[in-house]
Amino acid sequence: MNAETNHVQNLLPLIIYFGACLSITAVMLGGAYLLGQRHRAKTAADEPFESGVVPTGGVHIRFFVHFYLLAIFFVIFDMETVFLFAWSVALEESGWSGFIEALIFISILIATLIYLSAIGALDWRTRRQRIDTSNNIR
Repeated sequence: MNAETNHVQNLLPLIIYFGACLSITAVMLGGAYLLGQRHRAKTAADEPFESGVVPTGGVHIRFFVHFYLLAIFFVIFDMETVFLFAWSVALEESGWSGFIEALIFISILIATLIYLSAIGALDWRTRRQRIDTSNNIR
């Protein structure tokens, strides 16, 4: 029974913190609901507002897949810098074996970047622009 009581005492601050977060969230949402304005006289209130610019056109804009791929590549290569930063902080503890592992890691990143460039994943031109430039070369 003593170990079980100790376990509950260890969790008590976490339970109190979780309850405080829930209660503060409920008070803030409830206060905004009770004290907020409820007028619907203007139809402009339902329109999106972006720095005073009136929106034009539809909301469904088609983006090329290249934008998505570039964002994914950025996230991947950005996370690699986090790993390299952690390695640089622990450089003395990791020694030469850690240095060699970091070199292997960096060489894999460079090989990946060369591969992405070779298959054209980093090429921003559209298919038509690529065809036009290949016709102009001849």
